[in-house]
Amino acid sequence: MAFASTLEGWNIRGLDELQLANKRVLVRVDFNVPLAEDGTVADDSRITAALPTIRRIQEAGGRVVLCSHLGRPKGKPEPKYSLEPVAGRLAELLGQEVLLPDDCIGDAAEHLVANQRPGQIVMLENLRFHAGEDANSEDFARKLADLCDVFVCDAFGAMHREHASVSALPKIIPDRAAGLLVEREVAFLSKLTGGAEAPYVAILGGAKISDKIEVIEKLLSTVDGLIIGGAMANTVLAAQGQPMGRSLVEEDKAQLARHLLSRAQERKIRVWLPVDHVVAGAPEVDALTAVVDAGAVGEGQMVLDIGPKTCALFESVLDGSLGDGWRAPRTVFWNGPMGLFEKEPFAAGTLAVARALARSPATSVIGGGDSAAAARKAGVTSMISHISTGGGASLEFLGGHVLPGLVALRGGRR
Repeated sequence: MAFASTLEGWNIRGLDELQLANKRVLVRVDFNVPLAEDGTVADDSRITAALPTIRRIQEAGGRVVLCSHLGRPKGKPEPKYSLEPVAGRLAELLGQEVLLPDDCIGDAAEHLVANQRPGQIVMLENLRFHAGEDANSEDFARKLADLCDVFVCDAFGAMHREHASVSALPKIIPDRAAGLLVEREVAFLSKLTGGAEAPYVAILGGAKISDKIEVIEKLLSTVDGLIIGGAMANTVLAAQGQPMGRSLVEEDKAQLARHLLSRAQERKIRVWLPVDHVVAGAPEVDALTAVVDAGAVGEGQMVLDIGPKTCALFESVLDGSLGDGWRAPRTVFWNGPMGLFEKEPFAAGTLAVARALARSPATSVIGGGDSAAAARKAGVTSMISHISTGGGASLEFLGGHVLPGLVALRGGRR
């Protein structure tokens, strides 16, 4: 995939267009990773995703200074949100020491960066320990800018935020570019907004149809088929008059659901909904579960996963065995689980979709978040074409929003 041409269309420079030798290169990464109860990194996928950019800068002779946020410390230092465990995991992955000052600006940070030797890596402490980060403060951005000669943004997962390190900072630094991860994200997601190879299928799940209205509207102008599962499907099925018992349903979105189905029908887009469900009286691991056909959900039951018939249906859509003239898709986008997959009794549907997607020869893109976690749980991440590191950012991009982080990188080309 031609990443450079994608960035040229945005008037954004790529990493290889910068002179990096002997330069202090501040890299905004997205190391907002989950931590285990013992304080260690529970999932390092966002860290590993940034390694190609870090190594490329090192190979070019640049001095890497990393900055990121972690959690929501609300503008003041909180030890539980320190990036220390993240720096430790990065050091393990790179096989070298990662230096961490006690703040992202001020004397300690300035001292470490000023005395940084070639090949050394400095990771600044949590940006959100300062209120200026979330406030998109230019003053805070200028203090960060004092630590570098070059700015590289590789934090796709934060590029939908108008925060200082994403929006204000790159506008201050003339020598700026997108990192390799951002190039890859833009390349794959841009393909989905126009020019995706047909048949193109979108798989949508998760809790609320309201969270994905703009994305669905955009998808209805590009896809050939739409698979809907999760609690989102509950709302659609309820809008069709099916009893859903005590299941999560957005009652006030029934008219919207009917409108979206009508639009899909007008555009001759195939829509597949669950034909059976895994139900229980409560979303508990030890709850008594049952499988019921669509339309047969009891008053005291909650739909918590798609059933085996639905798994088979969705798999046949993805592998082309459905019949009735349907061909195997050449492009698939997936965002949102098919059920409460975090709990074992309700994980089978989501894992089945992950494995079916992995077996598909289509170009497959997963839109981050729970779907990415499901792919990891299913052990199929290496078989997916692209797993986005930005759940919210990828959805906003696909929904037609221009991300502030991309806008801020524009005009760096000379």
